[in-house]
Amino acid sequence: MFKVQEIREIIKLVDASSIDEFVYEADGAKVKLKKNSGVTEVVAPKQAAAPAPVAVAAVPVAAPKVEAPVEVAAPVAETTDLHKITSPMVGTFYQSPNPESPAFVKVGDKVGDESIVCIVEAMKLFNEIEAEIKGEIVEVLVKDGQLVEYGQPLFLVKAE
Repeated sequence: MFKVQEIREIIKLVDASSIDEFVYEADGAKVKLKKNSGVTEVVAPKQAAAPAPVAVAAVPVAAPKVEAPVEVAAPVAETTDLHKITSPMVGTFYQSPNPESPAFVKVGDKVGDESIVCIVEAMKLFNEIEAEIKGEIVEVLVKDGQLVEYGQPLFLVKAE
């Protein structure tokens, strides 16, 4: 049986992706999401000695929102000489290790090959993303808490 939090995470990930339909089956339980119909359907197996039935209502799935870049130091005329730090997975982008801490990096900061620039949370795992290049952060392309897709640019870095 799926936990409510697991279903919410799946809905967020499907909502942020470009897929229209998602089906997942495990241990006799089935989750089916369709963006076209706008309804989420959860089917649970019938159990003989279930302690208490749990009803799960259909949840509407909205189209992904397009959001503007967060911080811009100056209009970037030529982006061809800039390196893009991209997301290695689908997940939620976080600029800091926790809400009380400052951001790992901001526009104008110098980064090294192994500098941690953000965290991407995927399926309750927090993955530290490294710059993998020496340079200066020119632009932060996503907002804190925003869902990101695989390969989506997160930062622009002027390489040294």
